[in-house]
Parts: sequence; structure tokens; C-alpha cells
Amino acid sequence: MECTKCGNPNVVIERKASGQALCKDCFIRSIEKKVIQTVKKENLIEKGDKVLVALSGGKDSVVALEILNSYVERHIIELCALTIDEGIAGYSDKGIAIAKSHTERLGVPHKIVSLKDTFGTNIDEIMALDEHRGSCTYCGVFRRWIINRVAREFGATKIVTGHNLDDETQAIMMNYLEGNVENLAKIGPKTESKSELFTVKIKPLREVPESEIALYAEVKGLDIHSTSCPYAQESFRKEVSIMLKDLSKNHPTMMYSTLRGFDKIRPAIRAEMSQNFEFERCERCGEPSSNRLCRACTFLEELGK
Repeated sequence: MECTKCGNPNVVIERKASGQALCKDCFIRSIEKKVIQTVKKENLIEKGDKVLVALSGGKDSVVALEILNSYVERHIIELCALTIDEGIAGYSDKGIAIAKSHTERLGVPHKIVSLKDTFGTNIDEIMALDEHRGSCTYCGVFRRWIINRVAREFGATKIVTGHNLDDETQAIMMNYLEGNVENLAKIGPKTESKSELFTVKIKPLREVPESEIALYAEVKGLDIHSTSCPYAQESFRKEVSIMLKDLSKNHPTMMYSTLRGFDKIRPAIRAEMSQNFEFERCERCGEPSSNRLCRACTFLEELGK
């Protein structure tokens, strides 16, 4: 089989959705082109932006950093990165080391923040308690709190997360099935808020399949943190992920059509669910909150911190 773009016989991928067969170089260019097209179509980045990458060391964030660095090379944006130490023994340190190596290689300013230093506890300590809400619940809330605060410290105008096509379609289907229209209204390429304390979050990889991000990292020789979190458990998201992948075997364009269809109705959902709500500040930490305490501080109070 030959590359449908250039005729090279060394094909690295056959795309069932499009019928393309691509060699290494054509595949790399196709991924970079797709990301740049998403950035342009959704107006995710503007000249002069300072972009903070939430860099875990996993494939998605590493690939996002790699591709967005081309904007730095063209003097369009500045990049900075944040890695969070969740305090998971034998796991967190590997991601931190990989993130550090990539930021040093590219010359990107990089900050590492630990949950322990910030909140007085970490995921290992929380999971050792007899009663807890589950690792992902705490980790997600604490990570968002740190990312938003560090973005302001860096003076970042945008925050990049590594959500890929699989992540987006999983989130869409989960909320469809649960009837959670409020959460559906929050899904999209760009998340903004009326509060000046929130930095705009963008998803430049949302139209790239997870498998192709992994292949891009492999053929580019990018070191990535591929170990799964030891606290990861079977979840509703995992069930939806398996369902979508099974359906995609016979319907290879399904994830794309799910995303395209949702994007068409997203403006109507957002208009219906829009609220004229003015954020107050959490009385303990000063971050925006709709209640007396933000979720991070509520969790810390429950944990006795």
C-alpha cells in the first residue's frame, strides 16, 4: 500500500473514516494541519496571546505543547506550562519528569505545583481515608483551582487542555444519556466566563482522535507518560468510551458526526441555559464561587483541612 498523498510505500496509518493511507511525514502534517484549522475556525488563539498549557506529561498535553510551539516560532504567541503534582506515589513523579524535559527542550517557562503544598493534602492521603468521594472528584476540582490561579500568576490569556475527539464525544454522549443539559451547554472548543477571575480555556485537539494523537507522539519520537493512574476505576465514562469504540468499528465516522451534530445545536443549548449570574468570591480563598465556599474549599472543610 502506498501513501495516498505522496506515494511513499511506508504507510503508518490507514484511516477508515476517510479512506486515506498516509506515510509518516504526511501523517504528521495532517495532524498539525487539523489542529491549526481548529484553532483558526474556532478563533481559539489571537496574536499576542500568552497561552498556558496544562501539561501532565501524557500524550494529549505533550502533543498540544509540541504543535502550539509552532506559533511561538512564528512569533504569534507566548507559551508557558503548568504541571500539577497530585502526590500519587510511583505515578506523579514520572509525568512531572516528562513535562519538565519537554519544556526545557522547547524553552517554555514551566511551573510545578503540588497539591500538598497548596492544600495541605494530596491524593494518596485522601484515598487512605475511610470515607472519600473518589480520587477523580478531588483531583479534578483541585486541579482546576490551581490551573486557574496559576494562569493569572503567569498573566496567561488562554489555558490549553488536551481534550481530544474521544474525550469530547464521550462527554457529549454521557450528558445526553444523563439528561444533563446544563453540562452540555459547557462543552465546546472554548470555555469563557463573565468573571474576570476565570481565564478562557481552549481545546485545539478536540477534532483529533485519541489513537492518532498517540501515533503522532510515537512517530515524532515524543516521550510521553503512558501509565494509567493507579486510582482509575471503572466508571460511566469508561462504559461510554467502550460503547463508542465498539460502534466506531462498523461506523468509522461516528465520532466525527457526533461532534459535528452537537456543534450545530450547541448555540441553541447555550442560549437556552444562559444565566445572568454574577460570581461572588469564596470567603476562604477568594476564588469565584456561587456559594459561601468554592468546591475546593468545601472539600477541604470536609477533609478537616
